[in-house]
Amino acid sequence: MASGSLTATGLTRAYLRRIADIDPKIHAVLRTDPTALAQAAASDARHRRGTTRGPLDGIPVLIKDNVDTKGFLSTAGSLALAGSPPRSDAALVTRLRRAGAVVLGKTNLSEWANFRAAKPTSGWSGVGGQTNNPYVLDRNPCGSSAGSGAALAASLAQVAIGTETDGSIVCPAGMNGVVGLKPTLGLVSGAGVVPISAEQDTAGPMARNVVDVALTMSVLMEPPAERPSTSARADASSHAAVPAAPPGPTVDAAAVESAARGHGGGLRGKRIGLWRLPSLGEDTDAVMTRAAQRLRAAGAVVVEVTPPYQDRLAELEFPALLSEFHRDIDAYLAARGAGPRDLADLIAFNRSHPAERTCFAGQELFEQALAAPPTTDPEYRAARAELRDLSRRSIDETIAAHHLDAIASPTNPPAWTTDCARGDNDVIPSSTPAAVAGYPSLSVPAGSVGELPVGLLLMAGGHQDARLLALGAAVEQRLAAWRAPRYLPTAGSAR
Repeated sequence: MASGSLTATGLTRAYLRRIADIDPKIHAVLRTDPTALAQAAASDARHRRGTTRGPLDGIPVLIKDNVDTKGFLSTAGSLALAGSPPRSDAALVTRLRRAGAVVLGKTNLSEWANFRAAKPTSGWSGVGGQTNNPYVLDRNPCGSSAGSGAALAASLAQVAIGTETDGSIVCPAGMNGVVGLKPTLGLVSGAGVVPISAEQDTAGPMARNVVDVALTMSVLMEPPAERPSTSARADASSHAAVPAAPPGPTVDAAAVESAARGHGGGLRGKRIGLWRLPSLGEDTDAVMTRAAQRLRAAGAVVVEVTPPYQDRLAELEFPALLSEFHRDIDAYLAARGAGPRDLADLIAFNRSHPAERTCFAGQELFEQALAAPPTTDPEYRAARAELRDLSRRSIDETIAAHHLDAIASPTNPPAWTTDCARGDNDVIPSSTPAAVAGYPSLSVPAGSVGELPVGLLLMAGGHQDARLLALGAAVEQRLAAWRAPRYLPTAGSAR
């Protein structure tokens, strides 16, 4: 683009053509933005004038459909929100537009970010149907940012935005063989994003390489002066106190790119703790063994670790999320001002619309959230405080005990076969400590089991996003595990 050999208009047209050609196989993109080419033309004009707005100017971005886009349907995958578009952009979309990015369209997701049914099928929504894994089409893309991960694997955009409460950025990144960053809680504004829990929700960038993720994160980050204080967050939405992200290091994309090119010492002397998680299967563990061997060969020290407190985190997290979802979805729907007014309205809508029950029929989580204790309840408050304490200690104590730069674990097992009757096979505990703690985690491709990608999840302490991205770029460069999907109908069709 700087030399004029590529234009934003040409790039946007290429992605729109590719969406038309490829997306019918995977159903990752719900809709493209009719203004995308006009956005690209405006970027080209800035390039000609020499007034570009940064590295994302003219770059096409797909946005998960639980992130509000003004005048453009944003549904969380639910027909209940398909009647009218939001009246304003989410804060992160405003930042992308100010940076000159081209909003290319919206991606499918697990409906309500996988927080509706007790046995959901990841990648399915009433609005978009089922998203398929581009590597093997009858396999699952993982959720809830399923469309964002699958679209990137299929090269339908340069960058995509996902959201995560626990695993919903990193698992789709891992299963679709791409890169996904769940940032430190509070670095990216959640305003205008359909919520599950303000205590854990964050949007984050996804791409085919760590450098593009870092470039996008540098745009998405709210400047320290604009991050709301704890009291402001609580006052604005009746949330329990959530520590806002304090001023910290910004993402230096140049440093990340240097690491990706193998400069700056790479992995030599880095200490990485490998949390194997044998419950994810022998094939996944074999990928971890090969990855550890390659990292050691590059000079890293890899030691095996088991972060503590995992059983207690699993016991406490879900009940807390139920109370937080009731509070936060009611606040979001009231602010949106069109469609269902609250959670009770959503439950009634699903009961009266059979199309919402064509894959997973239940809405047990909605019903449990409606009956959950309020977030003013002392037992809830004690549970959330214990969750925050134990999750942070789980990471902090492990890093301190072994003098680590990061903890690594498998992001995902090989993708399971999509089956609406059975639902997901998704007991993947690796994302939970960082998700509950509000700490950053980054999935990079680690290898494959047959055709199916497996990711390596890197976790670090709070506000270590920049260092984690640089380490992730070095790991990505050493593992060199990315490969293009072949859109096989079944795993057995590989030759």
